[in-house]
Formats: sequence, structure tokens, C-alpha cells
Amino acid sequence: MIFERASGILLHPTSLPGPYGIGDLGPSAYRWVDWLAGAGCKLWQVLPLGPTGYGDSPYQCFSAFAGNPYLISPNLLLKENLLHPDDLVETGGFPADYVDYGAVISWKLNLLERAFIRFEASPELALRETFDDFCVEQADWLEDYALFMAIKEVNGGGSWTRWTDVETERQRLADAVKRFKFYQFLFYRQWFALREYAHQHNIRIIGDIPIFVAMDSADVWAHPDLFFLDEAGNPTVVAGVPPDYFSKTGQLWGNPLYRWDVHKYTGYAWWLSRLRAILGMVDFVRLDHFRGFAGYWEIPAGEETAVKGRWQPGPGADFFQAVEGNLGELPIIAEDLGEITPDVIVLREQFKLPGMKILQFGFSGPENVFLPHHYPHNCVTYTGTHDNDTARGWFETAPEDEAAFARRYLEIEQPEEFAWKLIRAGWSSVAVFALAPMQDFLNLDTQARMNYPSKLGGNWKWRLTDEMLSENLQAALLELNRLFSR
Repeated sequence: MIFERASGILLHPTSLPGPYGIGDLGPSAYRWVDWLAGAGCKLWQVLPLGPTGYGDSPYQCFSAFAGNPYLISPNLLLKENLLHPDDLVETGGFPADYVDYGAVISWKLNLLERAFIRFEASPELALRETFDDFCVEQADWLEDYALFMAIKEVNGGGSWTRWTDVETERQRLADAVKRFKFYQFLFYRQWFALREYAHQHNIRIIGDIPIFVAMDSADVWAHPDLFFLDEAGNPTVVAGVPPDYFSKTGQLWGNPLYRWDVHKYTGYAWWLSRLRAILGMVDFVRLDHFRGFAGYWEIPAGEETAVKGRWQPGPGADFFQAVEGNLGELPIIAEDLGEITPDVIVLREQFKLPGMKILQFGFSGPENVFLPHHYPHNCVTYTGTHDNDTARGWFETAPEDEAAFARRYLEIEQPEEFAWKLIRAGWSSVAVFALAPMQDFLNLDTQARMNYPSKLGGNWKWRLTDEMLSENLQAALLELNRLFSR
């Protein structure tokens, strides 16, 4: 069995504490694994780990394969003599409780460039050989990504659809291409070491794959034939979801859509490479917008809302059969939220993939399928996700009838009990995995929310501070895990 009863916490590495303005893969990440293990948890869930682009969103990355260079730990670079202590004397006075992306990005990129210069001047042959081996092993995606980022850099960050004379740039930017490869080498080196440490402490990592990729990405630039694009490279149709109870105009995401017929012709080669890459980094993967594999909403490019779209068939069972045939049993969690039609359920059940049950969605009445007494064993329960309000924030603003039902269902006497009672309901359920965002264990309000899906800017900022990882909270979570065989 791939899935065995366990529990864990959703916390993206950017939210870890530390002095450099953003969480990273250094000492605080190792302390986090220690804390998780001490709390009896067996799972750590993260958001997509790619290099963030527009809006700092991990769901809009410059590559489906690359890692986020902002997560590279300066302290670990110092240990490897890739930085000098003087490089870290001034840290910019970054806030401890949120990420100021504008300040952090410029500081971090400057630091990484110093590390690259030091590497180029270094006589350490072993590190050079390890770097060369990495470049050969990852060449399938790394060559395109590094060139993409180098050209983007000299074009002031402009979209690839406006670039010209790429072959000339390839020769002229050889040093910059090597630098971007080096950043990936550092990320992967630090990530794999952290993952090994997690495994030593019986912690498995749940990663995340967005179904769609960003238009401004190395993936679309290098493989335009896999997407619906015109001759100029612009999308002809884009992704989104239709109008529903939550939005009268739907959601216009704008990602280019896949030409699934071309993917099928190649044996889904690009997708297989993508899945192999992520499963080389994590132990399980949450497959975002799972319903899009059954059918997806296609919106003509240029529309201002998602209203004028149409349903199109996804690749369905043929895709998952190809994945299963190449990769074996699927360690995939299906994000099956939103408007779910019977074909989505059939597809999920055909491949025995656990779906998601969000407790916050459950309090409309006793027949609601998101309540624990309706759960099947093969599901993953969450108090909420990165897109939801915190548990406390939800309870403080919920419709009165839902809040009243939650009080009855969870036997709440005081409002401040809600978050912990919600966690307890998930942990005590039959769901194979039970998870909650770290904010809910800390009983934080809406100010600690990670993402507002309809809000441009200001997301993905929340961070832990060192004192939040208390022994008392760890002991309380350990007791919960022992009580419910997690």
C-alpha cells in the first residue's frame, strides 16, 4: 500500500523562519523536520517548488521542472565556501513574519551571483565535477530553462513572445546560461539533502503539480507544439473555470491549454518527464485541478471573463494508463474540488486515487459530503487549503447558520476552540491522510491567510517565527497523533 494512515502539516518552505527575509532550505528547514517528527507527524506538504514569476505565485512558475532559487540557503552556501561571512553582514533588515518579495528577490539574486563568481574562481574539483554531472543528468529540461532565463534577463524580464534572434543570444549569453544552471544545481543539492533528512526522520513529503503551466515559461517557449498557440506564439485559447455559485463570471486563469492529441501522439512524453521529475523530489503529489483531466473549460484568448467558454474533453483514462504503465502505482492525491461531474469521479475511482475533503466546506448541514461521518477511507482530509481562509478566520466570518451547525457538530463552547476542534475532527476520521495548514494549529486569524484566489498581489507572504514552534504545541499534536493512530 502506498497510502497508509498518517497525518501532517501544510507549510511551504517560504514560510519557514530565518533571518534572510524568506524561508529557505537551510537550518530552519531541518529544525522544522525535527519539530514535525517530535510531534508524531509523518507528512510534510509543500506547494509547487518552481521558480516563481507573476505575482510570486508558486502556481505561475517559469518552469515545471526547475526549483525556486529564492529557497537556496545562504547559510549552507557559507558552509561550502561559496559565500564569505562578509556577504551576510547586511541582511537588509527583512521583516520576520512576512516575505517582502521585492526586497528579498534583489538581495537574494545578488547573493547567488556572488556564489557563482566564487564557484567559477574555486579550485575545488569535486564540486565542479558534481555540477557537471548534474548538468548532464538534467539536460533534457535544464538547457532550455537556463537559456530561457538568460534571455529573459537581458530582455528586462519581458515575455518570450517578444524576443528575437535567439540563436545569436545562445552564443552571447553562455556565461549567464551557466549561472542559471548553477542556481539549479544549488537548489537541487540542498533540496535532496533536506529530503533525505526528512526520510531519516520518517517524514514523507507531499508535493504539488499545477495542471497548467504559465504562458511565460520555459516549457511553452521550448515546446510550443504541445499548446494551442498561433504563429506569433500567443495562445488561441486559455484555461479557467465557468461561472458558478462563487463567481458570476467564472475564473479566467489565462494559462495556455494543452493540445492533448499531440501529447497522446508522443506517448505523453513531456508529462511523463514532468511526473518523474517531481516524484524524484517528493514522495506523493497533489495533482491540482484533477477535473481538467476528465474535461476542461476552454476560453477564447482575449476574453475578459470566463463566461464565453466551452467544455472540452481531457485525456481521461488514456493518460493515467500511460502514467501507470511507465511509473507504476500512482502516489497521486486528486484535487477534486469545485464543480465535479460523474466522469471525474469515475476517473478518480478507476485509478484508486484519494480525493480531497475540506472540512471548512462541510457545515451546510448533516448530509454534506465534506463532513467526516461521510468520508471513505481513501481520501485526504484538510481543515482548509492554501486558497482558503484560516480555520479561525472562516469561523469568525461564516454565515450564522453554518457557524451554528459547526458549534453543534464539533461541540464548541468557546469560539477560540474551533480551529483545534476542526483539526481533531479530521484526525479522528477514517481518511487515510489528515492535514492542516500550520496557521490552523496556531489558531491564527485571516491576517495569516496564504492566498486570496481573486486578489492580485499581496499573497504567499505569511511566515512562521521561531517562537511559534513551541514544545507545548508539539506535545499537543503528538497526543492527537497517538490518540488517533496517525
